[in-house]
Amino acid sequence: MDRIYRRQRVIYDLTRRHYLLGRDRLIADLAPGSGTVLEVGCGTGRNLVAAARRHPAARFYGFDVSPAMLETATAALARAGLGGRVEIAQADATAVAAGALFGRPGFDRVFISYVLSMIPDWRAALERAAEALAPGGRLLVVDFGPQDGLPRAFGRGLFAWLALFHVHPIGDLPVALGDLAARHGLALDCRSLHRGYAVYAVLERPGA
Repeated sequence: MDRIYRRQRVIYDLTRRHYLLGRDRLIADLAPGSGTVLEVGCGTGRNLVAAARRHPAARFYGFDVSPAMLETATAALARAGLGGRVEIAQADATAVAAGALFGRPGFDRVFISYVLSMIPDWRAALERAAEALAPGGRLLVVDFGPQDGLPRAFGRGLFAWLALFHVHPIGDLPVALGDLAARHGLALDCRSLHRGYAVYAVLERPGA
């Protein structure tokens, strides 16, 4: 990840804002109150800054596998004056025990925004994210969809372009989310955004 994004991280947020559709909706839907929020694959810190500003009573946590991205995130949080409310660390989404990483029993909200399609073992990342949920907690996911409602040439072109950055949209993501929900006893609301451009899902663990 450092090899891919060491240079790109400088312009990452400027270029991605035009096509990572649904992530601001996800941030608005977090509604954590005064609870705890974990971002899986926090990258440059852009989402954490936006979420912490929108939900000022909550406490935020994030991790990323890339030290270079975490350098950028640390600087972004400092500029926003959020260092006291947001804690970040280096970890692998496929192997991390996020509660132990941050010394918490679980999180009220966990979110993954356009990260699964960058992780070869994305199923393991989903498992670890579900395990990090506290009772009554919600896991929110947004990522590229199958583009099935859009012109075929658009989808082929998008997938070819994304592959240059080692991003591979997951065609069976809704099915995998359904399996995850069944195995962990989670309620699932999964929908398509923008004619299949993105998949947006909310999984909720029953309360204690």
